[in-house]
Amino acid sequence: MRKAWLPFLLSLSGSYGGALLDFSYGVLERERGEVDASAARFAKAYEADPLAMPLVRIIAAARKKDDRAAAREAYERVVAARPDEPFIALEYGDFLGDVGKGDTLALRKREEIYAKVLEAMPGEYIAIERLIRTARERGDDDRARKLLEKLTTDSEQAVRYYVATTKSLYDSRDEEAAARIDARFSEAMDSHPGWAGIARAASDHFRQSNRLEEAIGILRKHVEVRPSSLDLKIRLGILLLSGKQDEEAVKVLREVLELHPRKALAHESLAKHLRQNGQLTQARSHATELLGIRGGTTEEFLELADELTADGEFRSARILLEKAVFRNPDDAKLMMKLAIAASRDPGKKDSAPRLFREAEAMLENPADMDPAFLLESSKELLAQGQVKAAEERLRNAIRTFPKEAKKETAAAMRTLAGIWISENRNLDAARALISRAEAMGE
Repeated sequence: MRKAWLPFLLSLSGSYGGALLDFSYGVLERERGEVDASAARFAKAYEADPLAMPLVRIIAAARKKDDRAAAREAYERVVAARPDEPFIALEYGDFLGDVGKGDTLALRKREEIYAKVLEAMPGEYIAIERLIRTARERGDDDRARKLLEKLTTDSEQAVRYYVATTKSLYDSRDEEAAARIDARFSEAMDSHPGWAGIARAASDHFRQSNRLEEAIGILRKHVEVRPSSLDLKIRLGILLLSGKQDEEAVKVLREVLELHPRKALAHESLAKHLRQNGQLTQARSHATELLGIRGGTTEEFLELADELTADGEFRSARILLEKAVFRNPDDAKLMMKLAIAASRDPGKKDSAPRLFREAEAMLENPADMDPAFLLESSKELLAQGQVKAAEERLRNAIRTFPKEAKKETAAAMRTLAGIWISENRNLDAARALISRAEAMGE
């Protein structure tokens, strides 16, 4: 592949001169690890074109360890020849800061360069940030404060820098400094409400200083001009919930989900709010979506599946558990719960026997079977005519259901009693089981 470049590079020598060709060969030789050869090529190219910045950087970097004066000379030559290009001057200043540590003259020269750039570009972040950094390196915070107020905050970067630097230069209790931060944020959002980063930063700033309405107002303005800013629209919904503006909050969060149904934080916020307000069916719907998108622990999946099952939402419970098993294929608890959910979902009931077998196969110790699993699997065994196996599972279920599971225990007792009555055996025991079930009030 590299050899294929050679005819093209050779063709350049006539049009652009040998400097470009030597530079190109130097790059190739450097990639091959031929350090001395590439250095010679770069030096030759630099002699032919000492104003080419890629070559200036390479030569200065090569010389800075052994001959700092020569390294600086490479930059000074190009700065002198191209005085109207401030970015070259800034790069030279940065280079002096790198090589001039401990060299007072070099560091003074660096500051002079930055100051000249600032004269040419008044208020520009790129020069002021460097000058403030040099002032603070000397411990001159007063100089840094004066420079900061010259900053033109016409970019997100400049606004963020102004705020962060003000906070570091002034005491947190300085009311005048705090007012300046307020003003810069407000000015930025008035002139550029679509700046997402500043909208979030400004909103957080006002929220953290207990001005929730101002924080909400900033995000409202932002999403009006940038409806696609869904993450900040979610943030707006969350702040509206904090401000007890529930109706608007729910509307905003649902609008987000209409556009992007997989926004996990919107589902999470709605699930929490709806649950707190007793709208459990809707809350579970969002919680189900949340777990499907973000995943969760086995316990989170099982708890929500139990809620769905208790509310008769068998299909939703089964779909949720299918996602859980997909994420955790070796989790026997999830597989047992999936088998139960499938047995109760009319649309998937035919798959239940296979799922019960798969769940059993995952258990190293049959004693680890969940009592609810024992009860449901006994029904499948009865449907298949395996009465003895079903009877054994029902006995185990009755023994292992916790005391608070009265409804489930009573169901197992009645099912076992029904088997005995249908076979005309253990009739006294069957009647006793039915009496116990009735005594449970279930």
